[in-house]
Amino acid sequence: MSLGDEHGYRESSRSGDDGAYGGYAGTGQTRTRLPDGGGDPYGGAPRRPRSSSRSLVTIVGVVVLLIAAIAFANRGGGNSDTSGDSTTDKPETAPTAASGERPVTTKTDGIPSGFAHDQQGAESAAANYSVVLVSADILKPARRGEIVRQVFVAEKVTDLEDKLNRAYDSNFLADVGLDADGNAPSGSTYVSRTMPVGTKTTSYSDDTATVEVWCTGVFGMASEDTTSPVTSDWFTMTLQLRWADGDWKVDSFAQKEGPAPVNGDNKVSTADEISKAVEEYGGFTYAR
Repeated sequence: MSLGDEHGYRESSRSGDDGAYGGYAGTGQTRTRLPDGGGDPYGGAPRRPRSSSRSLVTIVGVVVLLIAAIAFANRGGGNSDTSGDSTTDKPETAPTAASGERPVTTKTDGIPSGFAHDQQGAESAAANYSVVLVSADILKPARRGEIVRQVFVAEKVTDLEDKLNRAYDSNFLADVGLDADGNAPSGSTYVSRTMPVGTKTTSYSDDTATVEVWCTGVFGMASEDTTSPVTSDWFTMTLQLRWADGDWKVDSFAQKEGPAPVNGDNKVSTADEISKAVEEYGGFTYAR
């Protein structure tokens, strides 16, 4: 779920001085879906023809074989030149891999805290902050202030809290089907849950870090008669972090769409199944 997805808010989500906080974590795409003839909007979604799935499998198979052939051809006999500069063959950033380090066990106001003062700790902080910044809780006025005070550096808190309160006013909440307290109507569940797929540090020093977090998520209203059913989304958040008060804190953040894969042939679940999943499956604390 991104700032602005529900109703076309296209502003960048950034905590700089430009005040660009016009939407809810925003990719800027409107995903309102109207139900057909009053039917269940979850059960009536079209399925992708299976023939296209078979074609996709065939293409993937050919690509895999081609990659394997190239890799085999490049396995030289040990006479490669290692005297030159080989840095051009190395990726600028290493892919996320399991490090064996455990996630942090401490929380402040329900948000993971106490991250290690190193690059791995910065990536862990960025992943966990991405989850909370694009959550249903950020739409609740009573919870929003706690999130801002815990996640952001102290000097940005007052200004950012004011901007978010104006962005997520009662009119915005009503537009997405919530009351003034950010609660869904009786019998409905508002969903906004983010799952980091990977992290990438683009710059790091002892006191600052810039981390990109590739995310997928689900957002929308789980209700039998909604025109905005729960939909999946893919986006990348960039967080500028600073070491402050003994922890990594967010100095600013921004968001862009994708990278997004081809949609699968998953059968669409009912509103009741989505609501139960949100209630029964808890979230994670993420480590690098």
